Formats: sequence, C-alpha cells, structure tokens
Amino acid sequence: MADRHELEVEIVAEDHFVWSGPAQSVSARTIDGEIGILPGHTPMLAVLGDGDVVVQQAGGQTITAHAEGGFFSVDNDRVVIVAGAASLSGSAAGQGAA
Repeated sequence: MADRHELEVEIVAEDHFVWSGPAQSVSARTIDGEIGILPGHTPMLAVLGDGDVVVQQAGGQTITAHAEGGFFSVDNDRVVIVAGAASLSGSAAGQGAA
C-alpha cells in the first residue's frame, strides 16, 4: 500500500501483468496529450495513446513501459494503466513486479 507521499501504480496489458509498485510520479501519453500524475492528484479516467509510460520511483529509479492504447485511471493515489498491449523497456524489462 502506498504511503501518503507516493503513488501505488499497476500496469497491465489485456493478456498479461506488466509491473506494479510505489512511485513518486507517473507520466503517459493520452489521446489529449501528455499527462503527469503526482500524489494527491484529482481522480480521473483517460484514454491512453500509444507511447511510453514513465514511472519515477524514490531514489531516482525510472521504470518505462511502452503501451498501445487502453485506459489510465487515478483514484486515491492509485494509478491503474490497462493497455491493449504493453511491455517494459530497457533495463526495466527484468523487473516485472515490485
């Protein structure tokens, strides 16, 4: 469970789990443009565009996942990304679960 100064993030594709864990911020591309989420963000639901989802963790670690379509939900410091297709990029590819 995320503490009051961080987000709880989960990224899933329609057919598999991608990544979950705590974060300081999340950014992604929606059909309306880039969005950045910090703790305390207003609840929202957005349609994802194709592009990278970037998760900034404490200590400066960055998790990047490429997502193709789907939805981006924020509520009570919980961010859930459900993509049509998604995979971790770069060195994050070996870090499926937090």
